[in-house]
Amino acid sequence: MKKVLMSALIATTMASLSAQSPKPPGQYMSGAEIASAVAAAAAAGDRPGMAVGRFVNTDDYRINMIHRTAAAGAIVHDVGTELHYITDGAGTLVTGGVIVRPASGGAVIEGGKAQRVAAGDMVLIPVGTPHWYSAVEGSVSYLEVRF
Repeated sequence: MKKVLMSALIATTMASLSAQSPKPPGQYMSGAEIASAVAAAAAAGDRPGMAVGRFVNTDDYRINMIHRTAAAGAIVHDVGTELHYITDGAGTLVTGGVIVRPASGGAVIEGGKAQRVAAGDMVLIPVGTPHWYSAVEGSVSYLEVRF
């Protein structure tokens, strides 16, 4: 009986392995390609104080390199948790709380947690969590992965 079960298991495993279709390779970008994409975004000047090098944007996830030279208004995403890995510079990131839109200017966060972030730090921002770079110390760059 054990031999029959083992033979059936081996046959099933082999059949499933042979039925697999080849998958595409992973995506690779060199440091030079990343730097070039961010520089091109900065040169385009679409967003004052911020350049976004977009690398992979699908329905399931996004991978961007972001370079900020100024604070920006608070935002919240209804879809996708974000991971920010700070690669250069420093600033203050506020997360949590509630977004308030004063008549005098851009959106801010009340009741959130302010945290200084610098190169080597990582922040996970769950879906629906307000976040805001309230201050930038010269500049701050980070890898943003949204999934």
